[in-house]
Amino acid sequence: MRAADPVLDSLQGLALGDAFGDRWFSVPPDEAPAALAARLARPAPWHWTDDTAMALVLVRHLTEHGEVRQDVLAREFAAEYTREYQRKYGPSMHRVLRAIAAGEDWRAVTSGQFEGQGSYGNGAAMRVAPLGAWFADDLAQAARQAELQALTTHFHPEAVAGAVAVALAAALAVRCRGEVPPSRSELLAEIAGRLPAGDVRSGLRIAARMPAHTSVRHAANVLGSGLMISAPDTVPFALWSAAGHLDSLPEALWHTLEGWGDKDTTCAIAGGVVAARTGTADVPAAWLAAREALPDWVDGAAHSH
Repeated sequence: MRAADPVLDSLQGLALGDAFGDRWFSVPPDEAPAALAARLARPAPWHWTDDTAMALVLVRHLTEHGEVRQDVLAREFAAEYTREYQRKYGPSMHRVLRAIAAGEDWRAVTSGQFEGQGSYGNGAAMRVAPLGAWFADDLAQAARQAELQALTTHFHPEAVAGAVAVALAAALAVRCRGEVPPSRSELLAEIAGRLPAGDVRSGLRIAARMPAHTSVRHAANVLGSGLMISAPDTVPFALWSAAGHLDSLPEALWHTLEGWGDKDTTCAIAGGVVAARTGTADVPAAWLAAREALPDWVDGAAHSH
């Protein structure tokens, strides 16, 4: 991939947000508010988590196949989990990916979770922004491919809708590179209008109607910021934050962090979306040095679609 490739930019921003946000889980609660108010970045190293691990699998898959091939992708997710299961995967993903790695049919495994409802966690959304950048030329295809990748691990319609919403946000961010971006309300309303009825769409519509002066804390309280680790509780806030800071990746991450909640995932989503438009040029060098490096193959990957 070229350095200016929106897909690589999105992947780099996702990984940065993931590592940036995760590092704050270790800050003592009595110290966190003051450290955040002073914008004191955490000491190195910043390790990324399952958000980035799964995004890497997805980008490599797209590089090799140009589209989502579910049987292959499910096995690739499981293989990556087997190699690095310590990357803070959620409880349901431990069950799902172990079963797939053991040779079970991913369709049966994912649809069997939670008494047949499937997981509606935020895992399918946290990894998908680079896919949205990949298919930015065709929003319908971006939505369809996001759905296909989501279903390999998350069967619940809300988890799928959350992934589609993030992919669309990243695609729309790519489309306004070098131009004046849409307003927060315009971007969120457009995404919501492309989603099926449900909690994710409702959350985005609420987010789109919030006044411009809405505080981060209020938005997090109304929309949720991932404390329930669900797509409806995570995606609307993360995209609200991203949509309000499409010109600055560092600002997007600081504001997303202010919502607390599932900090690595909300920051990964926001980072992946915003960086699809901005790249990482305005990120402090110390941040990039602190973040755990991505695999060597990333820089040599070829984006073709």
